[in-house]
Amino acid sequence: MYSRTQNDNGTYNTRCLYCFMTIASAVETVDELNGLEARHVCPERALANLLAQEKQIQEHAQRN
Repeated sequence: MYSRTQNDNGTYNTRCLYCFMTIASAVETVDELNGLEARHVCPERALANLLAQEKQIQEHAQRN
């Protein structure tokens, strides 16, 4: 999830809503913005996914 804003000069900024890192600033096209967002590896989201996966594994192990 990203928060996009448009600057007065028509360029864009984008920020990750999980880690609040600025992904890009002063990007000229939405296509370029999409590419930069797609390449972002969010440490907060990665950690949340790993913890959720670990919880599922533990719950599965307790059922068996």
